[in-house]
Amino acid sequence: MTLDPVHFDGIVSLAERIRPSVDPDEHRDFAQTVWREFLDPLWNDDIRVIEPVGEQRRRIVDIEDAALQADPYPTAHGLDSGTINPTTFKNGLVIDVAQAAMAREPTDLELHRGRTIIATVHANDVTVDVEEEEWLPDDNGYARRRILQAPRMDRFEQLVVHVLALYLAESEHALTQAEAVEDLLMLDGPLYPKGLLEWKGRDSRLEDLLVEEQPRDVVANYLDLVETFVDRDVPLIGFVKQPTTRTLTRAVRSGRGHAPWVNDAAFFKQILERRDGDERRTDALTTTNWFISRGGADRVLSTEGDALGLERALDHEDYEVTFCMLYDPREDQLYRIEAPRAFTRDTDRRERLTRQVLQGVALAQGPPPAVEKADELARISRDEKVALQDALEEAFEADRERTYDEVRWGPAVGY
Repeated sequence: MTLDPVHFDGIVSLAERIRPSVDPDEHRDFAQTVWREFLDPLWNDDIRVIEPVGEQRRRIVDIEDAALQADPYPTAHGLDSGTINPTTFKNGLVIDVAQAAMAREPTDLELHRGRTIIATVHANDVTVDVEEEEWLPDDNGYARRRILQAPRMDRFEQLVVHVLALYLAESEHALTQAEAVEDLLMLDGPLYPKGLLEWKGRDSRLEDLLVEEQPRDVVANYLDLVETFVDRDVPLIGFVKQPTTRTLTRAVRSGRGHAPWVNDAAFFKQILERRDGDERRTDALTTTNWFISRGGADRVLSTEGDALGLERALDHEDYEVTFCMLYDPREDQLYRIEAPRAFTRDTDRRERLTRQVLQGVALAQGPPPAVEKADELARISRDEKVALQDALEEAFEADRERTYDEVRWGPAVGY
């Protein structure tokens, strides 16, 4: 049954009753006040959760000029990891499989062939012991694969196998291929395994897992990755397509009792969007300066956190997440670029990193080409996911659990 026109009109009339109470101009004015008066630095619970690196400012760059500028870095590598999505079987096994791939711009087909594949399994039956293996070579040495048993727990099994597979594949592939990166590595996503670090403070059962070997190994890999690239003096950044942090929003709300934004991305859009009356201008990209972040999941690896007790070879501040925000008005998209503080301390390097991403976004009208290539290489299509899940049913000699939504709409495409 479709929505009857009278019901459609009724929903619109409900929205019209809400609309007069929301004044977008007031939101934008308050955002400007926060930008001018709150961020140098932004405090929350006696912690400087956001702090400018260098001068706090906004920049406007003509899109055509950005696209035509010379490459600050002659080559750029991208890296991403994709999964089949967590799958539960009737024999109590929960599994997710991730593959990670690295791309190069300009293209390097031999590098693109490489894969790191991780299968993470959770067994609800305590009598089931998943036999973990060492790395196994595949595809004439271009790929390697491994199976791991996730820590046992009675909730969040799907989340745990997904996060461990995704980030372990990404970090292992990045470390394995690090020597291939000549000028710049861009991770497709955050600099650190945010989906794992968010376990701290989210739920006591998830937080307890952070003392287990597998989650600590994942975080240790990312610390090793930063140390490797700092030692080689090759910058490393994360390109976040859908930033959802709330550090700024929560801090403002805590200090002022009011912050009208859903998350920090909504705030930065209001700061970076340019308008002529009611129309959004689409002729230029806009960016913020770089900031240090010590709130939310970023706190764990900041000077305010303990890095889960893991050993760090560099000064602790070198690992801190720094970020800048980039707004593309053509599609009304906001991106967050992250980098270790070790790479953004220098003014010239900050400028080069910003210009590199600006050029890529201007050309692609989306993620920079190296990031988009990595996404394409690592992505597992819907048909491939279904085929793999069918093959796993045969391997486990057990049917997978199907939800009503899968019966009605088909397999899920994301987790």
